Amino acid sequence: MSKPIVEFHAPFSIASEKLKYSIVCSRYQNNWVFVRHHLRETWEMPAGHIEKGESALAAARRELYEETGATHFSLRTVFDYSYEWQGEIKSGRIFFASIQQLGKLPEHEIAEVKLFKVLPRDLTYPDIQNLIFERVKEFSNKI
Repeated sequence: MSKPIVEFHAPFSIASEKLKYSIVCSRYQNNWVFVRHHLRETWEMPAGHIEKGESALAAARRELYEETGATHFSLRTVFDYSYEWQGEIKSGRIFFASIQQLGKLPEHEIAEVKLFKVLPRDLTYPDIQNLIFERVKEFSNKI
């Protein structure tokens, strides 16, 4: 199975209408926040599709709440990314969230929220998430 080709771009360099995903790398109480979808046994960053008429930032806010229960947080845009896999190019925007308060997890698609000191081993999308995590970790160390 081939690996996706991932490229990173300056924030806001990909036109909004071409963005498909918002991914939110999050920290809470000095830990990284990862979620487990109820249909999977692996971990992923809170993320999701940008809905029609929705901005990448609005999607990031919505997904962070829906997938973690976060009620108080600050968001920063880190970078845009694109990847090519099986001949198709998709793109998204990466955000960093500093979560101040987690509320009750909404009944949705997420079965579990877990805090990690380091990147978990069992990732849903390891070829992409490893790269994104390292870049966001560098960003978070500077703020």
